[in-house]
Amino acid sequence: MARIAGVDLPKDKKVKVSLTYIFGIGRTVAMNILEAAKVDPEIRTKDLTDDQVSAIRKVIGDDYKVEGALRTETTMNIKRLMDIGCYRGMRHRRGLPVRGQNTKNNARTRKGKKKAAVKKKRKV
Repeated sequence: MARIAGVDLPKDKKVKVSLTYIFGIGRTVAMNILEAAKVDPEIRTKDLTDDQVSAIRKVIGDDYKVEGALRTETTMNIKRLMDIGCYRGMRHRRGLPVRGQNTKNNARTRKGKKKAAVKKKRKV
């Protein structure tokens, strides 16, 4: 089993697909990594040699920010927006959609479960 950037890659998938299990690597970047490491993208992960795995590790380590470092950077960017108090930061703080989506009917993913409206009886 190949372990790259702290992630166990699936054995029975092709290398070009299994690299996408690493946070921060999509299909295009995976193909670029394999091209730079001179590895055939069509072979299965279980068929990789130790030299090929180390070449892929070296390319990812030198050229790309993945997993923990990328998550940290993303979190810090959001925190910076919240600290400076810009519009996007305020939307993040309130848990509302950030990119201009409508919130009247949709946005349940960001807003969470519906809250029931509480009605009080009026005294006569």
